[in-house]
Amino acid sequence: MRASGLLRLAKRFRFALLAVVLATPSLAQTTAPAPEAPTGRVDKPASTAARDMVAAANPLAAEAGRQILAKSGSAVDAAVAVQFVLNLVEPQSSGVGGGAFLLHWDGARVTTLDGRETAPAAARPERFMGPDGKPMAFYDAVVGGRSVGVPGTLALLQTAHRRWGKLPWADVIAPAIRLAEGGFTVSPRLNGLLGQDEYLRQDPLSRDYFYQADGSPKPVGTVLKNPAFARTLREIAEKGAEALYSGGIAADIVATVTRHPTNPGDMTLDDLQNYRVEEREPVCGAYRSWRICGMGPPSSGGIAVLQMLGTLEDQDLGSMKPGPDVAHWLAEAGRLAFADRALFLGDPAFVDVPVRGLLDPAYLKSRAALLGPDRSIGKAKAGDPPFQKTEFRFAPSGGVEFGTSHISIIDRNGHGVSMTTTIEDGFGGRLMTRSGFLLNNELTDFSFSPSQDGSPVANRVEAGKRPRSSMAPMIVFDPQGKLHAVLGSPGGSQIIPYVARTLVALLDWKLDPQVAVDMPNFGSRNGPTELEAGTEAEGWKADLEARGHEVKVIDMNSGLQAIVVGPDGLSGGADSRREGVAIGN
Repeated sequence: MRASGLLRLAKRFRFALLAVVLATPSLAQTTAPAPEAPTGRVDKPASTAARDMVAAANPLAAEAGRQILAKSGSAVDAAVAVQFVLNLVEPQSSGVGGGAFLLHWDGARVTTLDGRETAPAAARPERFMGPDGKPMAFYDAVVGGRSVGVPGTLALLQTAHRRWGKLPWADVIAPAIRLAEGGFTVSPRLNGLLGQDEYLRQDPLSRDYFYQADGSPKPVGTVLKNPAFARTLREIAEKGAEALYSGGIAADIVATVTRHPTNPGDMTLDDLQNYRVEEREPVCGAYRSWRICGMGPPSSGGIAVLQMLGTLEDQDLGSMKPGPDVAHWLAEAGRLAFADRALFLGDPAFVDVPVRGLLDPAYLKSRAALLGPDRSIGKAKAGDPPFQKTEFRFAPSGGVEFGTSHISIIDRNGHGVSMTTTIEDGFGGRLMTRSGFLLNNELTDFSFSPSQDGSPVANRVEAGKRPRSSMAPMIVFDPQGKLHAVLGSPGGSQIIPYVARTLVALLDWKLDPQVAVDMPNFGSRNGPTELEAGTEAEGWKADLEARGHEVKVIDMNSGLQAIVVGPDGLSGGADSRREGVAIGN
């Protein structure tokens, strides 16, 4: 699913969604949006709560998390509940067939868990090369079993729950079981994306579940039940994550992957049984008086965001209003970060990523010296950070994932979760298992070409490897070391500029989190400077072009979720480009 048209769908169906949400008694507290502002955004205030809050991409999922928090559940308890409900109501974006990164703050320490998918043991670097020796077309690689990585989300959820959960495992799965058995209504966004997708109907189980007999998507408001997933959830509730990594559900996954009629994969039961969640060192850095922590490799998101902010440390962004000046500086910082990302980032088990050097203040200061206020540097080259031992060369950026979601949660004890979760492209590999969930296409996040100019590419396919990601769940601490904010976004490689500009909005401009997430999107991934269509950012085009920017005005489908701690409690924002809400107790 490409970005074009998604923002238009959000606008078209926004008020239809509101009617569906308000018809659900448990969601009656959700505030109705005001009429659209001239920017095309919904003008709505931040949500507030006294004790705890969850921000997620669908009201039913957010409400499941809120109810868990109301029972004195932990932030992780709520995250588990939210993810299982998202698997149902937002199946195009995440679920137990995909992977995730989770940051957790326990009041004293940030811990990061890597539930990224892995390549099967049979995977080889030439996996996505065609018989002509050229990289496959993107969707030729995506659709089918070839693109499916060993899923990690469920293992991550169980690992987190065993460490930080308070409520019983079965209790936090119960809301999703009720919805799977009793049904939920098809949302405007799900209906619209089903109508746009060209490939999902080709999968018999997906066609039967999502579409009507004439091939049209089931209409908005249709009650959709998923008894197969309810059975899966009950087995997971009884047996834990092991239910998915061995036994009947695992056999179902392998059969679905390997028996695709035109593009089979090579996943085995051993691949599933051997999957492990990895605890990683968080990547943290200073930005002015704040401390910001994110996910390290194999995600490039945390490093790239911190590089962008570190490069701009000496710029007085707080005195600038949103406009072409800020767009220029953030785009230029993005060019530098993406140049380094392309060369140095990959799975740390396979690539010696110079994390310390990439975030070294002196190195970032030297990179900042390349930038100026009046002229774009154009295509940036990777730098030469200290402490590097890499032998790899330029790794072309992969495609943009739209099958991604983000969850932000703060519980009554002040503990926080920032979790970005994905199946990569919209609806993943377009494969539904008989167990009732879709499988990812995460392996297409690897670089299709295994070498560049005779040198190996850092993000090439290898057995057991985790593909590079752009996901950037973040946690922010104030000058006294207290939790200040949790945030993140879906959006493929655009996640990095989405999150960076939101941090500037929250920290430099002190904006309400709802205003911050709804701001126009802009940035550069070391290519054109991209401005969000349908917003005031379009008006910055001429100014940026006068500074030498190549500018493209495009739809930019962020899904930011942010919660900020204030003196009077919590305030939260859910990106109006999607269906999400921020609610709490």
